[in-house]
Amino acid sequence: MDNVFYRNLNRSYLEIDRGEGIYLYDTHGNRYIDACAGAAVANLGHAHPRIIEAMVQQANKVVFSHLSRWTSAPIKELADLVAKLAPGSLNKLYLVSGGSEATEAALKMARQYFLERDGKSGKYRIISRWKSFHGNTIGALSMTGDKRRKKYVPLLLDFPHIAPAYCYRCPFEKKQENCSVECALDLERVVKMEGAENVAAFIAESVGGAACGAIVPPADYFKIIRQICDHYDILLIDDEVMAGFGRTGTMFSIEDWEVIPDLICVAKGMSAGYAPLGGVIAQEEIYNTFKQGSGSFVHGHTYGGNPLSAAVAVAVVKTLVDDGLVANSRLVGAYLLRELKEKLSPFWYVGDVRGKGMMLGVELVKDKVTKEPFLVSLGVAEKLTQTLIKHGVIVYPGTGNADGENGDQFLLAPPLTMTIQQAEELVAAMVAGFAEFEKKIAFMKY
Repeated sequence: MDNVFYRNLNRSYLEIDRGEGIYLYDTHGNRYIDACAGAAVANLGHAHPRIIEAMVQQANKVVFSHLSRWTSAPIKELADLVAKLAPGSLNKLYLVSGGSEATEAALKMARQYFLERDGKSGKYRIISRWKSFHGNTIGALSMTGDKRRKKYVPLLLDFPHIAPAYCYRCPFEKKQENCSVECALDLERVVKMEGAENVAAFIAESVGGAACGAIVPPADYFKIIRQICDHYDILLIDDEVMAGFGRTGTMFSIEDWEVIPDLICVAKGMSAGYAPLGGVIAQEEIYNTFKQGSGSFVHGHTYGGNPLSAAVAVAVVKTLVDDGLVANSRLVGAYLLRELKEKLSPFWYVGDVRGKGMMLGVELVKDKVTKEPFLVSLGVAEKLTQTLIKHGVIVYPGTGNADGENGDQFLLAPPLTMTIQQAEELVAAMVAGFAEFEKKIAFMKY
């Protein structure tokens, strides 16, 4: 026993020794494919020499300065890089230390924006979706539509939620051929119920992540959402903490829907796990409203915008561009999706294989025809995860996607540096793991 207060107190943890590329090694020398990049974080894999060099160079200069007084070359260079890559006029970067801080900052930014613009505004509520995850701070968890919020409901802000864009389990019982994208139109229904004068923003993940396993919205979804937001004077917050910086095959995932949001929340892939970092990318019009109003955003965190994390992110973003890793994500991701659909779908307990780029999900079901989920008490996703670990594959499991309590899925989000040959290795190991688990599940009382 050690003195670490772990997240799961009843789990036996692997002890990491080192990482190299897409692989992790435990202290016994066993090698694993990091098929989820930790939690869709390690986009460049592990021990990337260019990023390590940038860390060392910056550490020899200065690692910390507080943004209340100091700026630095790395944060200015990072902001310039992001401004060139982000769509539309999204060219102002507000830095924090992680994804939960990013969505929390966006919540506050949306509220203060309307105060700055109108002098006095009743707009403060944020609408989000069920089966979403926006972080673990109180504000972020208030916007989350995942079972992780349940224990803390008495502490949460009373924010409304709408139906998810979940085609496999359509909440409106529609099929693609007769779908009018009711999941998007549900936003207008809730705005009317809440009163547009009370609603500041709508937040959504461009591709669903930890709460649902790579749910991809219909083609017209975000166009309809954008129109509704514009009509009712509501900001559109695009949560790309997982999907951003090349994960889904474009630098920013929202680009595939040809929509420009007002704010983009980013984190994980921006520094690829080499240093804690997050941010909110704001449209210049929003920035100017603050600048011409009070001149300050009443918010901040101690480590936000520290020079070391920013220098790391500069090296990460430059590597993404220089090495063509966004295009590689689209190419290898498409190959993985085809192969996994072909080779995993025949297993009787695999209900759906989905995703975009290097953000893929596999949903597990008790019955393929009815889509009935396994009971959460069986722990199917975690048991399959443990089986895959034996075959040298690390995935990111989740539960509750079917009805808020039951339902199993896992996320695949390997480093964007993965090659086709390494993808073949991953598929082979997963097929072997699924075959072994199929024998085990036959003895489970479900």
